[in-house]
Amino acid sequence: MQRLLQVIYPDHCLSCGEISGSEGGLCPECWSNTAFITGLVCDTCGAPLPGDDDPDESSALTCDDCLRIARPWSRGRSALLYRGNGRRIVLALKGSDRADLAQGVAPWLARAAAPLYAPGMLIAPVPLHWLRLFKRRYNQSALLARALAGQLDASLCPDLLQRSRATPRQEGLGAEARFANMADAIRPHPKRRHRMAGRQVMLVDDVMTSGATLAACAEACLASGAAEVRVVTLARTVKDA
Repeated sequence: MQRLLQVIYPDHCLSCGEISGSEGGLCPECWSNTAFITGLVCDTCGAPLPGDDDPDESSALTCDDCLRIARPWSRGRSALLYRGNGRRIVLALKGSDRADLAQGVAPWLARAAAPLYAPGMLIAPVPLHWLRLFKRRYNQSALLARALAGQLDASLCPDLLQRSRATPRQEGLGAEARFANMADAIRPHPKRRHRMAGRQVMLVDDVMTSGATLAACAEACLASGAAEVRVVTLARTVKDA
C-alpha cells in the first residue's frame, strides 16, 4: 500500500516542488545548492570554522565575532548557511506563505540542536510583534520551535516571550544599529515567565545575522531567572558566504 501511495502521491522537493524521490527532502539539484553546516563550528553561534572535524566538549571553539561581541547565551548552532537554496527556504517560510516548510526542515534543525539539547530543557521561539503577526498570520520561528520540540520530544512554550514594540526591520542595518533597534524590545510573557525559572531554555529563530534579536531574547530569559540559554536557528549568515 505504501508503495502504491508513493506512485499516486510522489514526494516533492521542499524547495522547487519537483519530484524528489525522498520523503521530506530535496531534489538532487536543490540538495547540491543547499549549504548544510558541518564540521568545525563556533560553539557559541554555530558559524562554520576552518577544519573538518568536530571538537570534543572540552575543546569547543569560538569565532572572531563571538570573541568580540558578548553573547548572553552560552551555546548555539545553525543547520544551514543563509545563501543559495538555504536563503530561498528561509524566505519562503517567512514571506511566501510556506508554513508547511517548518515540518520539512525539522530533521535538519534537530540535527543542529542535538549537541545543545538536554532533558528538561524548555524550547521557545523568538516572538513577533502582534502587528506583524496579524499581517503574516503566523510566526515562522514559532512553527520551527514547535517542529523542533516534536523532533526532540521536548517541552514547548510558544509564547514564553513577547515583543513589546514594533521594531523596524533589521534588514540592511549594520550590527550596531541592529542591537540598538532591539533594545528593550523583548519581555517575558507575565503568565509564562515562571516556566523558565531555574531552567535551561533553547531559543529558536529562522536566521541569525548579528545575533541582536537572539541576544535581546536571551537577556529577557536570564532576567526572568532562566538558568542558561542556548540558541538554534535554521540558517546563519556568515562573512564571505
